[in-house]
Amino acid sequence: MNTIEKNDFKIISGGITAPKGFMAAGNHIGIKKVKKDLAVIFSKTPAKASAVFTRNVVKAPCLLWCEKLIKEGNNIQAIVINSGNANACTGDRGYNDAVTTAQVLAHSLNIDPNTVMATSTGVIGVYLPMDIMINGVKETAKLISEGESAAEDCAQAILTTDTFTKTITLELDIKGVPVKIAGIAKGSGMIHPNMATMLNFITTDVNIEKELLDKAFKSNIDESFNMITVDGETSTNDMAVILANGCANNPIIDKEDEDYFKFKNALDYLLVFLAKSIVKDGEGATKMLECNIKGAKNKQTARVLCKAILNSNLVKTAFFGKDANWGRIISAMGATCEDFDPKGAKITFISKKGKIVLFENGTPVQFDEDLALKILSEDEIQIIVDLKDGDAEITGWGSDLTYDYVKINAEYRS
Repeated sequence: MNTIEKNDFKIISGGITAPKGFMAAGNHIGIKKVKKDLAVIFSKTPAKASAVFTRNVVKAPCLLWCEKLIKEGNNIQAIVINSGNANACTGDRGYNDAVTTAQVLAHSLNIDPNTVMATSTGVIGVYLPMDIMINGVKETAKLISEGESAAEDCAQAILTTDTFTKTITLELDIKGVPVKIAGIAKGSGMIHPNMATMLNFITTDVNIEKELLDKAFKSNIDESFNMITVDGETSTNDMAVILANGCANNPIIDKEDEDYFKFKNALDYLLVFLAKSIVKDGEGATKMLECNIKGAKNKQTARVLCKAILNSNLVKTAFFGKDANWGRIISAMGATCEDFDPKGAKITFISKKGKIVLFENGTPVQFDEDLALKILSEDEIQIIVDLKDGDAEITGWGSDLTYDYVKINAEYRS
């Protein structure tokens, strides 16, 4: 098994079923024409859960069911996910269909329906084909198993316009006990900070108090999934959930000590990895943009400026065209009306091909256009904006805007 050392944890193989006590399945049931379209994640024992959901006022009914379970403080033992149909804007019928889906899986696995999340992703405004769903859930429940193959099937079944699966598994040591965290994600379009059209499922066998699990998870969300954007569209179906079943049997993490921060550090790495993977797979994208705002007066100002740059269509198209048009960046920042002094700002582009300063102390800097073209020809580019106004700093990730993005979304329902 190949591993990469990362501070107090290492990256391993295994997928969503790697943590002890977790099983999964992915299956084609007929919602999509060919590709897998139903996934199940199952914990042998009910797991402590924490989740975040889209901030879009229009929430898919399935999310309302999942939110209800979380608000009630229920442990979660299984999650069923269908792709190809978002079950969004479907009213009471959509809610009842989500509940029925959860009940069918619960009956198939002989568990409590109030421990089963049901969620969807795909086209908005289409009712779930419940005859297909019911039979498909029953059949998929029979396929649930351990192992990397089951984990990969599960990761594939949640995809829509994605071009690759997004998955990572980490292992760390808690007081001599090996603990694993694994995650899968989907997301390619309708991606905007504030939870994007993405589904994210994290499993871990760590033994941790629910309050600390909740704190570690939600504090990391703001620095990962809430700092990415592809197209500035906040979806109706976004959610991220973590299940911790305690099967590693490590001494329980019940305070914010070294073990808690070791776990939080690994979780942070996992969430950022998945977030960046979503951006790399942005619909039609050819470049991943990493924007670092430093020297801001406060975190909120840094966050707003970062999002403004990454969400600007003019900025995104300039990077697609390999045009070092720094004026679009400073303009996008100014349009936010945030309190910063452009006379102190410095804008730098960095990629594998080099580094170039384009704007400093409120004035343009003469730069080598040929070097700029080489830097912007890479598929990963850093935008560094130093405001020299304070000590606050934040990093976000986005993508360029291409012809293919328009084509993909113009033909999404076809």
